[in-house]
Amino acid sequence: MIGNSKIAATHLRREACVYVRQSTPAQMVNHTESLQRQHELTERARVLGWGTSQIVVIDEDLGRSGADATAREGFQRLVADVGLGKVGLILGIEVSRLARNNADWYQLLNLCALTDTLIADGDGIYHPGDYNDRLVLGLKGTMSELSFT
Repeated sequence: MIGNSKIAATHLRREACVYVRQSTPAQMVNHTESLQRQHELTERARVLGWGTSQIVVIDEDLGRSGADATAREGFQRLVADVGLGKVGLILGIEVSRLARNNADWYQLLNLCALTDTLIADGDGIYHPGDYNDRLVLGLKGTMSELSFT
Protein backbone atom coordinates (compact mmCIF):
# COMPACT_ATOMS: atom_id res chain seq x y z
CA MET A 1 0.00 0.00 0.00
CA ILE A 2 1.05 3.54 -0.61
CA GLY A 3 0.09 6.77 1.05
CA ASN A 4 0.71 5.90 4.70
CA SER A 5 1.41 9.61 5.23
CA LYS A 6 -2.37 9.83 5.68
CA ILE A 7 -2.11 7.78 8.85
CA ALA A 8 -2.06 10.04 11.90
CA ALA A 9 -1.65 9.30 15.60
CA THR A 10 -5.42 9.65 15.98
CA HIS A 11 -5.94 6.76 13.58
CA LEU A 12 -3.36 4.59 15.34
CA ARG A 13 -5.13 5.02 18.70
CA ARG A 14 -8.20 3.29 17.26
CA GLU A 15 -8.75 -0.18 15.82
CA ALA A 16 -7.71 -1.43 12.41
CA CYS A 17 -10.51 -3.62 11.05
CA VAL A 18 -9.73 -6.28 8.46
CA TYR A 19 -12.94 -7.10 6.61
CA VAL A 20 -12.90 -10.65 5.20
CA ARG A 21 -15.63 -11.86 2.87
CA GLN A 22 -16.24 -14.35 0.11
CA SER A 23 -19.60 -14.35 -1.65
CA THR A 24 -20.47 -18.03 -1.64
CA PRO A 25 -19.66 -21.19 0.32
CA ALA A 26 -18.20 -22.63 -2.91
CA GLN A 27 -15.68 -19.78 -3.08
CA MET A 28 -14.61 -20.55 0.47
CA VAL A 29 -13.80 -24.13 -0.57
CA ASN A 30 -12.41 -23.49 -4.05
CA HIS A 31 -10.56 -20.20 -3.49
CA THR A 32 -8.72 -20.68 -0.23
CA GLU A 33 -5.82 -18.50 -1.45
CA SER A 34 -8.15 -15.47 -1.49
CA LEU A 35 -9.23 -16.18 2.07
CA GLN A 36 -5.60 -16.51 3.14
CA ARG A 37 -4.64 -13.23 1.41
CA GLN A 38 -7.48 -11.46 3.20
CA HIS A 39 -6.39 -12.75 6.59
CA GLU A 40 -2.81 -11.67 5.82
CA LEU A 41 -4.02 -8.06 5.92
CA THR A 42 -3.50 -8.24 9.67
CA GLU A 43 0.22 -8.14 8.96
CA ARG A 44 -0.30 -5.10 6.72
CA ALA A 45 -2.01 -3.35 9.62
CA ARG A 46 0.98 -4.15 11.86
CA VAL A 47 3.39 -2.76 9.25
CA LEU A 48 1.30 0.41 9.06
CA GLY A 49 1.65 0.91 12.82
CA TRP A 50 -1.24 -0.87 14.58
CA GLY A 51 -0.52 -3.16 17.50
CA THR A 52 -1.68 -6.76 17.39
CA SER A 53 -4.31 -6.14 20.09
CA GLN A 54 -5.78 -3.26 18.03
CA ILE A 55 -6.39 -5.37 14.92
CA VAL A 56 -9.88 -6.80 14.58
CA VAL A 57 -10.74 -9.39 11.93
CA ILE A 58 -14.36 -9.28 10.85
CA ASP A 59 -15.15 -12.53 9.04
CA GLU A 60 -18.75 -13.26 9.96
CA ASP A 61 -19.85 -12.60 6.37
CA LEU A 62 -17.99 -15.50 4.78
CA GLY A 63 -20.23 -17.21 2.22
CA ARG A 64 -22.65 -14.26 2.04
CA SER A 65 -23.26 -12.03 -0.94
CA GLY A 66 -22.40 -8.35 -0.64
CA ALA A 67 -25.63 -7.34 -2.38
CA ASP A 68 -27.56 -6.65 0.81
CA ALA A 69 -25.99 -5.41 4.03
CA THR A 70 -28.96 -6.47 6.16
CA ALA A 71 -27.93 -10.11 5.74
CA ARG A 72 -24.32 -9.38 6.73
CA GLU A 73 -23.77 -9.12 10.48
CA GLY A 74 -20.08 -8.38 10.05
CA PHE A 75 -20.72 -5.41 7.78
CA GLN A 76 -23.36 -4.09 10.20
CA ARG A 77 -20.88 -4.41 13.07
CA LEU A 78 -18.21 -2.61 11.02
CA VAL A 79 -20.57 0.27 10.21
CA ALA A 80 -21.60 0.53 13.87
CA ASP A 81 -17.99 0.56 15.09
CA VAL A 82 -17.05 3.22 12.52
CA GLY A 83 -20.04 5.32 13.61
CA LEU A 84 -18.94 5.03 17.24
CA GLY A 85 -15.45 6.29 16.33
CA LYS A 86 -13.74 3.02 17.28
CA VAL A 87 -12.09 2.41 13.90
CA GLY A 88 -9.06 4.22 12.49
CA LEU A 89 -8.58 2.04 9.41
CA ILE A 90 -10.61 -0.47 7.40
CA LEU A 91 -8.55 -2.90 5.33
CA GLY A 92 -9.71 -5.11 2.50
CA ILE A 93 -8.00 -6.82 -0.44
CA GLU A 94 -10.29 -4.76 -2.64
CA VAL A 95 -12.53 -2.09 -1.13
CA SER A 96 -15.31 -3.06 -3.52
CA ARG A 97 -15.67 -6.25 -1.43
CA LEU A 98 -17.11 -4.19 1.39
CA ALA A 99 -20.42 -3.51 -0.38
CA ARG A 100 -21.94 -4.42 -3.71
CA ASN A 101 -24.52 -1.66 -3.81
CA ASN A 102 -24.03 2.07 -3.66
CA ALA A 103 -26.51 2.68 -0.84
CA ASP A 104 -24.44 0.56 1.58
CA TRP A 105 -21.15 1.80 0.14
CA TYR A 106 -21.97 5.50 0.48
CA GLN A 107 -23.37 5.02 3.97
CA LEU A 108 -19.99 3.60 4.97
CA LEU A 109 -18.06 6.34 3.13
CA ASN A 110 -20.12 9.07 4.80
CA LEU A 111 -19.53 7.61 8.25
CA CYS A 112 -15.81 7.23 7.54
CA ALA A 113 -15.59 10.86 6.43
CA LEU A 114 -17.42 12.04 9.55
CA THR A 115 -15.34 9.95 11.95
CA ASP A 116 -11.96 10.41 10.23
CA THR A 117 -11.66 6.71 9.35
CA LEU A 118 -9.31 5.60 6.59
CA ILE A 119 -10.01 2.84 4.07
CA ALA A 120 -7.18 0.79 2.53
CA ASP A 121 -6.85 -1.79 -0.19
CA GLY A 122 -4.06 -3.03 -2.43
CA ASP A 123 -4.13 0.19 -4.44
CA GLY A 124 -3.68 2.62 -1.58
CA ILE A 125 -4.96 4.29 1.56
CA TYR A 126 -7.93 6.59 1.20
CA HIS A 127 -9.59 9.22 3.34
CA PRO A 128 -13.28 9.51 2.40
CA GLY A 129 -13.23 13.12 3.60
CA ASP A 130 -10.67 14.02 0.94
CA TYR A 131 -12.23 15.07 -2.36
CA ASN A 132 -9.87 13.09 -4.61
CA ASP A 133 -9.96 9.98 -2.45
CA ARG A 134 -13.76 10.19 -2.30
CA LEU A 135 -13.87 10.35 -6.09
CA VAL A 136 -11.71 7.22 -6.42
CA LEU A 137 -13.72 5.35 -3.78
CA GLY A 138 -16.96 6.38 -5.46
CA LEU A 139 -15.73 5.03 -8.80
CA LYS A 140 -14.62 1.80 -7.17
CA GLY A 141 -18.05 1.39 -5.59
CA THR A 142 -19.86 2.15 -8.84
CA MET A 143 -17.73 -0.33 -10.78
CA SER A 144 -18.35 -2.94 -8.11
CA GLU A 145 -22.10 -2.46 -8.29
CA LEU A 146 -22.06 -2.61 -12.10
CA SER A 147 -20.00 -5.79 -12.16
CA PHE A 148 -22.32 -7.42 -9.63
CA THR A 149 -25.54 -6.82 -11.56
